[in-house]
Amino acid sequence: MEKEDIQRIFSKDINSKVAVQANEIKHLHADVEDMKKDIEEIKKSLANIDKVLSEARGGWKTLMWAAGAGSAVTAFLIMIQQLFWGK
Repeated sequence: MEKEDIQRIFSKDINSKVAVQANEIKHLHADVEDMKKDIEEIKKSLANIDKVLSEARGGWKTLMWAAGAGSAVTAFLIMIQQLFWGK
């Protein structure tokens, strides 16, 4: 074989490997872009979850305040009932 033949053979082999790698890089780039979109959606979902949990915390505080006030009123009424009608 001559030097030129050897260079042509290796040149084709190298060019085909470069083409395959370029194609793989394009696919990897597309996958990374898809993951970026997914991450943005996840961030939005987490923000919504945080908002809902913040609202729920306020609701629980209100519920606990109402329950405490109801218990205090009930205790006062029972004390009055025992004072006037108790044995």
